Amino acid sequence: MTRLFDNCRLGGIVLRNRVVMAPMTRARSVDTIAGAVTAQYYRQRATAGLIVTEGTPISPEGQGYAYVPGIWSSKQVAGWRRVTDAVHDEDGRIFAQLWHVGRLSHTSLQPGRQRPVGAGAAPAHGGKTFAFADDGTAGLVDVSTPRPLSTQEVGRVIRDFVCGATNASDAGFDGVELHGANGYLFEQFLNPSTNTRTDHYGGSIRHRARFLLETVDRVSEAIGSTRVGIRLSPFSELFDMPAYAETASTYLYLASELSRRDLAYVHLADQLPAGDRVIDVDFLTAFRAAYRGAIILAGGMTRELAEDLMARNVIDLAAFGQPFIANPDLVERLQNGWPLTTPDRDSYYGGGAEGYLDYPRFDPASV
Repeated sequence: MTRLFDNCRLGGIVLRNRVVMAPMTRARSVDTIAGAVTAQYYRQRATAGLIVTEGTPISPEGQGYAYVPGIWSSKQVAGWRRVTDAVHDEDGRIFAQLWHVGRLSHTSLQPGRQRPVGAGAAPAHGGKTFAFADDGTAGLVDVSTPRPLSTQEVGRVIRDFVCGATNASDAGFDGVELHGANGYLFEQFLNPSTNTRTDHYGGSIRHRARFLLETVDRVSEAIGSTRVGIRLSPFSELFDMPAYAETASTYLYLASELSRRDLAYVHLADQLPAGDRVIDVDFLTAFRAAYRGAIILAGGMTRELAEDLMARNVIDLAAFGQPFIANPDLVERLQNGWPLTTPDRDSYYGGGAEGYLDYPRFDPASV
């Protein structure tokens, strides 16, 4: 019998199934406040065992995309409360993904049009983000060259994450996920090509991981460790993050350290460059041996892959991203073998209800 549709205890909550809606930027919040359409979007998808929201910046400095909802102000907290109420009304569970993009931002999004910050000063060559051109129109633009955070500023960013977590708690979220994947700020500290620091946040694996682990610890102290998850993307080269010899050792060190912290979960993201999987079963087996908590895997997920990896006992939950865009009833479609609707890529970012709220549920009578 498949485990994908079995319930699952995650920290202090019970999920009705092991299907996770992965975080996906949709850029529908022009004023950086989650509104009624955002609440309806997540309500439609609340049959997922767990929803992880789109990345929500912890501060104006952490913002890297236009029109994304933040979580640093009281108005933003009130907006997210509408979302969590909508999901809980449907007996769903929802975590906020807390986000600081680091160098992957643009001056048009930064306070005072300052340079974005990062672990170091190296720009993300070829990196694009959804920001504002010189004429004020929103679209894809080259990311700006960053400046390195000072040692003291790293502590301030950690406090911003704690504030984001407590705001998420006030907004009614069941927990938070720290976004440590996809080339964003935490990964910029982990990767020695972007982290050339000479303070105690740079150098060895242990030192490069310090920022991430200190943030996990401070956020856990604020809201409870079993309400904290983290997303990681081992072996990803997204946004000009070069491969390095210590990649596996870095993430297995993190697995061991995170295992000591009684978290809700670790969420691994497989970036699938050129269609190939970069997180293989051997690595998942090694990660499982080092990390005793719940493991979520995202990236090119199918029901068949999820069931296979669960049967091998290398993951506990399976995250689906783009299929949830066009299939608000994805859990039912997977469970019944119903066909999936293909999403319209042109409506992924920005706009209104079209391509956001108007995808229909499957009608079994049409079979």
